Formats: sequence, C-alpha cells, structure tokens
Amino acid sequence: MNTPPTPPNWYDRPMRWAQLAFVENDPGQYDPAFWLDYFRRIHADGAVLSAGGYVAYYPTLIPLHHRSAWLGGADVFGEMVAGCRKLGMAVIARTDPHAIHAEAFAAHPEWAAVDRAGEPRRHWAMPGAWVTCALGPYNFEFMTEVHREIMERYQVDAIFSNRWAGHGLCYCEHCRRNFWDFCKLELPVEETPANPRWLQYLQWRQARLLALCRRWDEAIRRLNPHACYIPNSGGGALSDLDMKQLGEMIPLPFADRQGRQGWMTPWSNGKNAKEYRAAFGRKPVGGMFSVGLEGAQRWKDSVQSEAELRIWAAEGIANGMRPWFVKFAATLHDRRWLKVVEDLYTWHHANERFLRNEASLARVGLVYSQQTAARYGGKQAQQKVEDHILGMYQALVEARLPFEMVHDQLLDAEALRPFKTLILPNIAALSEAQCEQIRCFVQAGGGLVATDETSLYDEQGQRRPDFGLAEVFGVRLAGEGQGPLKNTYINVERDSAYPALLAGLEDAERLIYGVYRLPVEATIPMPKAPLTYVPPYPDLPMEEVYPRQARTTIPEIYARPYGAGRVVYFPWDIERVFWEVLNPDHGRLLANAVRWATDEEAPVVVTGPGLLDVAIWRQASSLTVHLVNLTNPMTMRGYFREIIPVGAQQVSLRRPAGGAITQARLLKAGAALEWQESDGWLHFTVPQVEDHEVLALTVDELTPDRADF
Repeated sequence: MNTPPTPPNWYDRPMRWAQLAFVENDPGQYDPAFWLDYFRRIHADGAVLSAGGYVAYYPTLIPLHHRSAWLGGADVFGEMVAGCRKLGMAVIARTDPHAIHAEAFAAHPEWAAVDRAGEPRRHWAMPGAWVTCALGPYNFEFMTEVHREIMERYQVDAIFSNRWAGHGLCYCEHCRRNFWDFCKLELPVEETPANPRWLQYLQWRQARLLALCRRWDEAIRRLNPHACYIPNSGGGALSDLDMKQLGEMIPLPFADRQGRQGWMTPWSNGKNAKEYRAAFGRKPVGGMFSVGLEGAQRWKDSVQSEAELRIWAAEGIANGMRPWFVKFAATLHDRRWLKVVEDLYTWHHANERFLRNEASLARVGLVYSQQTAARYGGKQAQQKVEDHILGMYQALVEARLPFEMVHDQLLDAEALRPFKTLILPNIAALSEAQCEQIRCFVQAGGGLVATDETSLYDEQGQRRPDFGLAEVFGVRLAGEGQGPLKNTYINVERDSAYPALLAGLEDAERLIYGVYRLPVEATIPMPKAPLTYVPPYPDLPMEEVYPRQARTTIPEIYARPYGAGRVVYFPWDIERVFWEVLNPDHGRLLANAVRWATDEEAPVVVTGPGLLDVAIWRQASSLTVHLVNLTNPMTMRGYFREIIPVGAQQVSLRRPAGGAITQARLLKAGAALEWQESDGWLHFTVPQVEDHEVLALTVDELTPDRADF
C-alpha cells in the first residue's frame, strides 16, 4: 500500500487523538466516511486504529493470524489509514496480543499461558479463546511477525499494543526455563515481598517485558526508521512496569486511565498525567478517555454523561495531557457523546498555542515509588502505599497548591531543580543513595514533608534498624509500630514553636489521630511540638469514654530546620487516614506542613468558593493558569450529572522576571481580562468557572530563564 513516509520527530506534532477500537463485526457495517468527516470536524491530528493481534482487520498473510469473519475481501484498517493520511493525521496501529482463537491454540498450545496447576488458561470472558503467555514465543516470535507485516504494508507512524504484558503468573515451559536460566530458581508460588523468589521474579519479568518492547521497536524501526513501538504502560506507584526505564525508551507515551469507577476521584486523570510526566519529562503524553462508562461490568456500548466527560477531559488537559478519546466499536448505538467531544476538541484546537506546555511552574513535588509498592507493599500496596499518596494528593488539591509528581528513581539534583519542596507520603523503601539525594536537597535549601515509615526500609524492602533519613528527621525509631488504634487523639498546643503549622485550627483543642503510629524519639533538642499524643481509651460502654491520660509531651509532628531547608515529619499515617475518613483537620495540617516547609510564596494563589484543581504552566510566549471546577455532589463517588458553576475567583500571579505582558484572556469564556499589578504580583478576577477555565497571559520575550519568579 502506498503511504507517505513517516516524518522524523513527528511525535510532538499531534495534539488531539482519536481512537477507533474495532470489533470483529464492524467490517461491512460501520461507515468510514462518517468517521473521517468527524475526525476532520474535530481537528483530530492523530488516529489510533485497531489492526491486528487477536483479530486482523486487514488481509493478513500470516497463518493463524485470525482475520475478521466479516472482512471478506476488504481492508478496513488500510482504508482508514489512507483516509486519515489525506487529512494530514499521524496514524498508529493498535494490536492486542492477549488472547488467541481455538485454531491457533490447537496448532500451538505452547502459545497459551499456564496456571499453577499446569493447565492452559482459557479466556475468562470469551468462550473458545485462550489467554496467551506474554513472555514466550507467541509475543516474541508470532507478534513480531504481525508487527513487521503491519509496518511493511502501511508504514504507520507507530504500533501501540493493549493488554500485551500478560495477566498474572504463567507457569508454561518457556517461563519456567527462562526464569531458571535467569536465577536458577523455580517460579514463585507466594507473591509477597518476603519471598526472595518473588523479588527475583519481579526483576526477571521486568527485564523480559522490556526486552520484548525493544524487540518490537527494533523490528518496526528496521522497516520505518522514524516509527516506534508504544506499549500500554499504566503509570503510577502500582504500575508493574518501570516507568523510569520506559521514559528512557518511549518517545510518545499514552496514559490509559479512561474514566473513573467506584471511589475514584475526578482528579485521578490529572494525577495520571503528573505520574507520566515525572518519568517522561517533556515528552508529549496522550491522555485516553473513554466515551463510554468504565466499570467492572464492562459496559462498552454505553455512553458517559456530558458533565463527566467534560470534567475528566479537563483534568487531563489542565495537567498537561493531550486528549485522546476512545470509542469501542465503530458502529454507533448512542450519539450523545459526539457533540461533547467535538466541542472539547474544537476549543482545544482554537487555543492550541496556549496548550503546548513547555514547563510546569509548580514548586512542590509529590514523590511516588514503584520500588516501595513492589518491595514493601506487595499485595497490600493499595493500602500501604497508594492510599497514602491519594490522601496527600487530595489535601494538595483542596489547598489549591500547584504541584507535580516525582518518580523516586529521579531524585538527582537536576531532576529536583524545579522544586522547592518534596513530599514523601510513606515512601518506605529508599536506598542509601536515594536518602543521600534527599539529604542534599534539603541541606541546599529544599523543604521536606514525610510521614509514617518513610525510609525505614531499604530498596529491597528489608527493614532497617532505624530510618535512612533519621538525621534529616531529627528522630530515631523507639519501638515497634502500633495499630490499628481506636479512639486516639492529638492535642493542639497553642504555645508551640511553629504556630503556622496550626493555621485554621485556632479554636481546636483536640483532633482525631491516625490508625497506625511509630514510637520515635528526638535525637536533637526540639522546641515544643504543635501536636502531642493522647493515648487510646475505651470507646464503649459510653460511660467509659474518657481519656485515662489527657495530656502527654509526646510529639506527633516534628518540625525543624536542616541545613538551609526545613523538615516536617509525621510519625503516623495522617494522609492515609485523611483519604479514608476525609477529616478536614488532617487536610489542613498537611497543607500547613507543605506551606511551612516550602518557605516561599506560591507562584499563584487562587481564592474563592468551591473545590478547584489549580495548575500553572509556561509555553513559548505565554503563561497559563488552569482552574478545573470539581465542585459537585458526585465528586467522591459516581458520575457528574451536571456542571455546577462556581462564582468569582481571585487569582494572584507572581510576575515573571523580564518580558512585558501584552494580553490576558480567559480561554473558555473567550474574553479579555483586566488586571492590577502591585509588589510584583498580578491580580485578576475570574467572574465564573464552569467546568474548566484557563487564564492565559501573552508575554513578550518570555524565555525559560525569564519565566522564573
């Protein structure tokens, strides 16, 4: 097939992605002209189209590569590639190698994954299909040939794979043999950090999957040197693929968090954007969002509400992702989403120059640690690791403090240069080298907020006799951890040395405590602490509910200068309990700790009613402040039914050094904005925020060194 060659360095060009995930009976039933016209209308400049793997949507010549039973003599994939090329779009082929049909299994049973009992794994949802082994010959040999055929025929810009990394431990002969060759051990049975074989397995699986990525990438680049392979890679502390290594390999990542379910918050999409950026730096990140509902029930043909679509997309855009809608099946059962996405994309296209971000101007970095999740959390990583991050994240959103995520493998001085403060929410597993990087950061003037068991374990998940950061915290471990605790409190000490840590709690005397605590002792003289411990006492019978010891001198927050920086350490699970209980006192304490440790004015201050996520960016010749309105009764559970606008917001922005501000506009309202300037600050009034408002300042002669405040 004749297609234009892929231009070099094309990765940064597409700003709006469209994905059609074909189903097997789409050929002959869907309307390609409709979709191509829709792509044109919404100004989509990148397309992701299903090509092959479980089902081929082109006339493949590879034996056992199952052609759609509805394909006939057509070439559905090729037809759409040609149409997208005429529109000037980048085109990525999607493959799905996670399952095979019965005829492929009959010919090659070694392609299937094997369970612990030695039985090939039937597909959990599709009768007659079999789950493939991700680490064996099906992927390394068969799918390599599929990728070669797609690239050779269509010269697409990249190949992207979904569900390529396997589904649980596989005990097939290839995995057993390859694991033995790696470490001379049998595959593990217990999936816990305490099992040495499990830790070896994690290393082996990681190496095997990265080797598979490189194999596919090399096969693609031999046929098209400017193309690449893009794995679907998850993201965040719970991701089982090393985000740092992927960040070094992949020029264009896609963040697959398509929507929320259960107790997932609407800012989870922004969180995913920050997690990717922490590992991928300035590389463009496509943010997937499904136009249908996400949930365990897999309602793929349903349609999401307009309000939910708008707020989910706004969170991704505000936090630096390029929107990528996903439509499962090219036939339409409900057209309500089409206008919503068209409105979003048309606005995005009209304001593209203000959305090509070059750097976040946030000064606070929230660390996440895949190392801690795997080697300390294990199967309890959600509760022991991610819930701590979620609580701290929510506290920062509620406080309207702009912040970024930081990957724990990128703590060197250059990576931390943009930040004034680091937050370590129970980052338990840290190496000596990582602890030294953090020490140097604080000594040089950085702020640090840490909680719970941070640095109490090494990088392999082995417990230390004391904190790796004991010197920085100014404390030592003084006993075994306690909990779960009930009916436990902390006293607010009015005459403490650091009253700023108690801002907003002026009338409080006693606050609820956490569920887990570590007994610690100060190793240096400490001034009087703002919070002190009240030991637990009975919660029933009601007549017995009174403290047996109403006051102690045991600190439950340690604050101190260290070098040129400031440190706050909470020896308990304050942020995890905030996520679980949502007591506003804990949120205030966390925000106060971050502000005190940072010890400088924030780059932007936003005051006004409602719950807003605030982000601040620099572009080539502009600065933008994003305000995402999360004020809604469905924020913490369920889908938004409607957008509830919030009233006037006062935005104070520190003036960047150098450059003249020539214009201020509200990009959603489409209106110019007046401002006042005083003492190095620019003051604006944003009359209203519906779902998402962007304050954009055009600045003459704005260069990276002149964007500093």
